[in-house]
Amino acid sequence: MADGWQLACDTYQRAITASEVESKTDPETEPYRSKYRARELLREVRALLGPGAEEESGEGQAGSQEDEGDEGRLLAARLAVIEFRLGVNHTETEEMSAGEEHLVKGVRLLERYRLSHDCVSVYIQGQNNLGILWADRGEIIIAQTYLESAESLYCHYMKKIGKPPLDPDEHFTPEEQRLTEQERAKRFERVYTHTLYYLAQVYKHLKQDEKAAQYCHTTLQRQLEYDGYNPVEWAINAATLSQYYLGKQCYMEARHCLAAANVIFSKAGQIPSPGAAKENEAEQERLDNLRQKKAEIARCWVKYCLNLLADARKKLEDNIGELDVDLQEELKTERKKQEDEKEKGWKKAVLFGSSDVYDSILAVEEKVDCSLPLDFKEAREIFLVGQNYINEAKEYFQLDGHVTDHIEVIQDHSALFKVLAFFEDDYERRCKMHKRRIDMLEPLCKELNPQYYLLVCRQLQFELADTYYEMMDLKVAIGNKLDEMDSHTVKKINSLAQSAIKFYEMFLDSLRSPDKKFPEKLEDDVLRPALVAKFHIARLYGKLITADGKKQLENMQISLSYYTFLVEYCANNEEAIKSVETELELSKEMVALLPARMERLRIQMSSFS
Repeated sequence: MADGWQLACDTYQRAITASEVESKTDPETEPYRSKYRARELLREVRALLGPGAEEESGEGQAGSQEDEGDEGRLLAARLAVIEFRLGVNHTETEEMSAGEEHLVKGVRLLERYRLSHDCVSVYIQGQNNLGILWADRGEIIIAQTYLESAESLYCHYMKKIGKPPLDPDEHFTPEEQRLTEQERAKRFERVYTHTLYYLAQVYKHLKQDEKAAQYCHTTLQRQLEYDGYNPVEWAINAATLSQYYLGKQCYMEARHCLAAANVIFSKAGQIPSPGAAKENEAEQERLDNLRQKKAEIARCWVKYCLNLLADARKKLEDNIGELDVDLQEELKTERKKQEDEKEKGWKKAVLFGSSDVYDSILAVEEKVDCSLPLDFKEAREIFLVGQNYINEAKEYFQLDGHVTDHIEVIQDHSALFKVLAFFEDDYERRCKMHKRRIDMLEPLCKELNPQYYLLVCRQLQFELADTYYEMMDLKVAIGNKLDEMDSHTVKKINSLAQSAIKFYEMFLDSLRSPDKKFPEKLEDDVLRPALVAKFHIARLYGKLITADGKKQLENMQISLSYYTFLVEYCANNEEAIKSVETELELSKEMVALLPARMERLRIQMSSFS
């Protein structure tokens, strides 16, 4: 019997080696060769467990005889380990139904013994894998049932027994080679961490975002605690979690996730120079993956800075979109009173890592605030952090090879300048910030082919038009402070207005059919932008400055035609009214007023002729 048991143990170890080590070097022509070999070895082990083992495994009788005591439980546990391993083997070779069958057998064998110290880990791992299998099939509710059952069993076991349980592989390991209590505990905790990780995915699928984030955060914390993680994967998951916290305006938690992502990513090793990896294809692939992940984390940082600035703007702007100075002072006073509460807030936050890791995380956090900026100086500090990460992201997401990503990074850069300009009270400096936006967006707009990048081109055209429009308004405000506008200011205002008109027209032209007809009914996704473009063009023609009465009359006529279009479109498509209520009211006013103004100008012109 001893010889038979030793043979079973040796065969089991050969199966594990074939599955987990040798399979990595299988040829492309036979990708599962070692997995199939492992499967045969596992079946041999099952046969070696005794004459009735096959039947016991098939019917689940081993766990049903109470009077068998320890011997019955031990046989059930060993059979369950084999069934678990066979189940994993079949799923890894894409034989899902067979995999499910083995996993279910393994779980059933241990139903009666699931709380015992030598069965609980196998049982939970079986449920984890069944959860994954059903999730892959798109049956999320079934997956949830298995995983929540695994979670519940872990909690029950730890509360009732608490002793580190036997690892599945130890059932086929000689006594003298078994794990220490410490290593058993670590492995069991990793099993439970996997349960939480998969539950986080399930809750995300079920749109239970808060629960998903909570489980994801706990998973990341446990991975650090029990040293069971891939640094790159961990960092990406932490950076992704930060985006959930951003949506909830939890900036302290978002910053903590991003700082932790930076620190843990650095553990993946230094990224070698492209030249150093050129000769080695595998190394080149690893390098490219590292550079991509680093750029993705940088983009999450950009979103952090952008959201922080944008939320501050929303809080500080008045009803015409300008900085509310009184509110600004009020908020500054309020914040000083709350400085003591900040420390308490830290204590409530879920923190990552042991003390040595946390010190590194804290060092990263200190480089960027998590409070809403209340003036230009504070906003600029956040802007500079964001701009630094923009440059980091652009190193990988270049126009050649990553068109869409590159454009999104540039758009974020433009958005950073736009929101920073809100905090600037000097109109000339604000204009320069908007000019920076134009300098980065206009070349992109010229380079892209609308045939392949129509939606992106529309976005760029509209943003460029809006930026020129904003600059024109600023130049008008600057000009109005002068006793008399000089010719240079007039020329600049007209130039900016004409540029804005040009890009609004380009946007509107992109909506036309191949025969150049403008749509009678606008699609929902372009309804508001199209009508706002019409409204702004009408207003821009009214802003053009000219001493030529005839030209002025001509501009007023064009302006009237655009206002009229908006009014008539909303009259014919009443569902559009709610999209442009403010613009519609102003357009109706101008449609009523402009004809009289034009008539007065005609009379004035005829009296001078």
